[in-house]
Amino acid sequence: MKGTRDTHIARVLPPIALFLLILVVWQLATSLRNIPRYLLPGPADVFAALLANVAKLAQATGVTAAGAICGFLLSVFVGTFVAVIFSQSALIRRSCFPYAIFLQTVPIVAVAPLIVLWSGTGFRSVVIVSFIVSLFPVVTNGTAGLTAIDPDLIDLFQLHGASRWQTLVKLRLPSAVPSIVTGARTASGLAVIGTIVGEFFVGYDPSQWFGLGYLIQQASDQLKTDLLFGAVLLSTLLGLVVFLAVGGVGATILRRWDDGTT
Repeated sequence: MKGTRDTHIARVLPPIALFLLILVVWQLATSLRNIPRYLLPGPADVFAALLANVAKLAQATGVTAAGAICGFLLSVFVGTFVAVIFSQSALIRRSCFPYAIFLQTVPIVAVAPLIVLWSGTGFRSVVIVSFIVSLFPVVTNGTAGLTAIDPDLIDLFQLHGASRWQTLVKLRLPSAVPSIVTGARTASGLAVIGTIVGEFFVGYDPSQWFGLGYLIQQASDQLKTDLLFGAVLLSTLLGLVVFLAVGGVGATILRRWDDGTT
């Protein structure tokens, strides 16, 4: 027990110490060199901005979190469904997979005006952007897991007269669980990025509610650099929380998967 605790401390202590050292050096640099706050605020200024705008930042963080979670869940469900379809037909896979790559390679900035034109501004459009950005890892990893099946196992199922549906449910999907979990982990971080990028271009009505992306853009336009740093910090923490949450759920699923296959 003690050894496990010491191991956790040894893992956590170095990054925390480095972070504190960076804060000290950052504060000393801004104070001793008298750098203007609008160019580079010190950690104390950023913390003061966080406290002064706590209600606005909390609301924006909640809105961005909701958009990221919706986009992530949509990408997992749709991506897994598309991967299942790809796994059932090599012809469909060869015909459609290039378009999945297209979603990953096309700049979302170029697609955003079309999303606004077709769906308008607001939460729904932000979720669509988040979904587009985070879809590709689920599709690729899911397809790889569903198709990388031992041919001998497929022959065994066919020998016992298993239908295509039975092979999918009892062989392909269980075997693809680690790949789908890996794709979901990658998609979780991309979903937060996609949400914030979406808020830049297809954001909300500021008179009602808005997310961190809109707040970052507003703070940048008004040269409120301390608030800008605070919003960026919260965006980073949000992405970390979402990634760790999905990673924890994925680890639980994989532990049960290992128990069921060993």
